[in-house]
Amino acid sequence: MFDIKLQNGNEIILAGRFDASQTEKAYTVLNSINENCVVDFNGLDYISSAGLGVLIKTYSRLKESDRSIKLVNMSKHIKEVFKYSALDKVFLIE
Repeated sequence: MFDIKLQNGNEIILAGRFDASQTEKAYTVLNSINENCVVDFNGLDYISSAGLGVLIKTYSRLKESDRSIKLVNMSKHIKEVFKYSALDKVFLIE
């Protein structure tokens, strides 16, 4: 199961398993963001390459408008996924 919520206008909360079957649900929320935002990974157990692709596309879209995306509260496992894919050099991760 995957859940994505928008709160406070620019904070996205992720929970569950973010895989290919959830990309449309994620795009629905992420495409509504047009300002600097924070993505909270605290409840996320898993992210696939499809999930990474959604975040990369969102990052690229926001960067074109001089906006940013910050990723917070990642588990050790998910941080390693970003490190192994070199995305820790692209995203601001706290």
